[in-house]
Amino acid sequence: MDAMLLPDLTTWQRLGGRHTAEEIAQQPALWAALADALDGERARIDAFLGDWLRRPGHRVILTGAGSSGFIAEMAADQIGAQWPAEVRALHTTSLLTHPALYLQPERPTLLVSFARSGSSPESVAAVDLVRERVPQARFLDITCNAEGELARRGQGREDTFTLLMPPASCDRAFAMTSSLSCMLLAALAAFDGAPWPQRLQRLRTLATLGERALADWDAPVAALAATPSTRVIYLGSGPLEALARECALKLLELSAGRILALANTPLGFRHGPKSALDADTLVAVLRSADPVARRYEQDLLDELRRDGIAGRVVSIGPASMDAASTHAASTHAASMQAAEDFVLDAPALPDAWLAPLWLTLAQRYALLRSAALGLTPDNPFPDGTVNRVVQGVTIHRHG
Repeated sequence: MDAMLLPDLTTWQRLGGRHTAEEIAQQPALWAALADALDGERARIDAFLGDWLRRPGHRVILTGAGSSGFIAEMAADQIGAQWPAEVRALHTTSLLTHPALYLQPERPTLLVSFARSGSSPESVAAVDLVRERVPQARFLDITCNAEGELARRGQGREDTFTLLMPPASCDRAFAMTSSLSCMLLAALAAFDGAPWPQRLQRLRTLATLGERALADWDAPVAALAATPSTRVIYLGSGPLEALARECALKLLELSAGRILALANTPLGFRHGPKSALDADTLVAVLRSADPVARRYEQDLLDELRRDGIAGRVVSIGPASMDAASTHAASTHAASMQAAEDFVLDAPALPDAWLAPLWLTLAQRYALLRSAALGLTPDNPFPDGTVNRVVQGVTIHRHG
């Protein structure tokens, strides 16, 4: 396969990756479409949420499985920092096995479900479980599929609001790409404390930046993917820790497990996981917009590049850098940064809002590595070992 990212969808069709390529590339346009859709829904969203977030005794649980669970993790702390209500992320895969540890029947709870198809067994069962165990429960289903089970079951219920994403976000390919970024941004916008015009402008700004990232990083991402790595490690802190986990999962999925993909935090990496480094390892540090976090990240970047153990070390994030961090970087690290870093001039937004920009790079890298391995990215598991909508789950009842 040519080292350049293939813009020809006919070629991607031949390689079995047309849907994945299209769904990665369409994200900026969908973010703009999402802004328009939320503009039309904002009165209904505000009416449904009411003063829920302003009540300290109320809970908001953001939930999903796999990539949808990582959406919850990326969004929860950003939302929770703005409101008196308790906001937390909880994967359905934990909620269903240990509900007694996580549900408090006496506390009013809003369950926010992220679901591409809306029909996975865990998504439906989590709603049923909370409705059964928490008398004062409400449900916000953020989903890409108007025909899915969650959307169907929520119709006509006063305790449920179904927030639909732009139809094209319901990815046809195996991997969640545009569905994930749309649902994440929808949650951040719906729960943000800023006035609606400001929230919607953020989405439109991200759409413009997303187009720039797709264009500016086209050749560099292809060059990065042209150098095979048997293992890839994504590192991020705060909301970007969950982003790192999603980036790793995307590569693991699209490579059908042939590339070992790991995730950690820049500070946590030294506590043992650093032992995974070798000459065939690519390390990608997801840079925070927070000045102090960036200093920790720069310390690790300098260390990794100075050690020279990893085959390649790159960083991905906003172009701006605080003066102290810049001053602390060594001359060698500074010279490496120009060649090894993916940067984008981005506005002063929280990390959770900027995460979709950095995710597009990891998605494209995974797509290219999948094709280079001779796999079909739209369905890396033709034998059905892993499926687009999870199968084989039996829901068991708790006494």
